[in-house]
Amino acid sequence: MNHWLVKSEPEAYSWTVFVQDNGTAWTGVRNYQARNNLNLMQPGDLVLYYHSVSEKAVVGVAEVAAPAAPDTTAEPGSPWVAVQLRPLQPLARPVPLAALKADARLQQLGLIRQSRLSVTPVRPEEFDAIVELGSGADVG
Repeated sequence: MNHWLVKSEPEAYSWTVFVQDNGTAWTGVRNYQARNNLNLMQPGDLVLYYHSVSEKAVVGVAEVAAPAAPDTTAEPGSPWVAVQLRPLQPLARPVPLAALKADARLQQLGLIRQSRLSVTPVRPEEFDAIVELGSGADVG
């Protein structure tokens, strides 16, 4: 199983709406590196859901429900793909970007190293550390 992080502006598509929709096709990605990451996603992979721009925090855990397929929002024949994601659980407390940057375990996190990339791989130990930070328990 692989682990990923996807970014969405909460004003455009929030975790709350994602949960209400019981999942979505992750469409609209127009960066080749992010597209390559979408192509690597497999059903059952775990995904951190990050609210970008205004909140800058990991807010929940999702799962890849279906592998990459042509993005229905792109021109036919284009190279763009989308995966189907479904929500699993919100984090007990959001994990802000500042907390991610401050944690020594997360210094190689794609979100920190390539902050503009909307779909990034996450190492299993990074995934576990972020979930721990969002558990609501006193950490540290």
